Amino acid sequence: MNFIKKNLKTFSVLTFAVFAVAMTNMVATSWDVDKSHSAINFEVTHFFTPVNGQFNDYTAQVNFDPNNLEESMIDVQIMVNSIDTKNEKRDGHLKSADFFNASEYPMMTFKSTEIRSVGNNKFVAVGDLQIKDVSREIELPFTLLGVQDNPMAEGKLVAGITSEMMIDRTEFDVGVGDWASDAVIGDEVTVNLNLELHTEK
Repeated sequence: MNFIKKNLKTFSVLTFAVFAVAMTNMVATSWDVDKSHSAINFEVTHFFTPVNGQFNDYTAQVNFDPNNLEESMIDVQIMVNSIDTKNEKRDGHLKSADFFNASEYPMMTFKSTEIRSVGNNKFVAVGDLQIKDVSREIELPFTLLGVQDNPMAEGKLVAGITSEMMIDRTEFDVGVGDWASDAVIGDEVTVNLNLELHTEK
């Protein structure tokens, strides 16, 4: 009887240990975004000429491990009022109801539901992009540029991610009335994400 109890106890301890290790492995690495070395940029044509801009205020939760994509996720909130095209009058117009309607819809959001590898450190985050009151599933391609020990911060890792994708502004009702046509402003907007990430080792 003592032999059975002893073995049951050993089995319970081993089971708990395996479960604990499994739970640890399920958690993807949580990264902090270094905003001083990161940017959310966009480009759209005005008549024939590309006009560039960026959003200066955003938050991002990045849980990412290329070896544990099942538990990886990206969650981004972008503050519309932080739009910056280096032209105050234009920025004010973009915040108005003609475009982003920032007073009613102050944030744009993206939250992934799946991240998959497409090879050579390239990945696709599938998720919902919401702009104004329109939400659509999109595919956000991104490249892991590298991961290394941070020589400027002992005990930390640094990583780089870059992404480029096209968004049709008309699918999100950005540009209404006289601005719905692409006669002046192009429909396609190129979005570039460049993120420097940090985490504890």
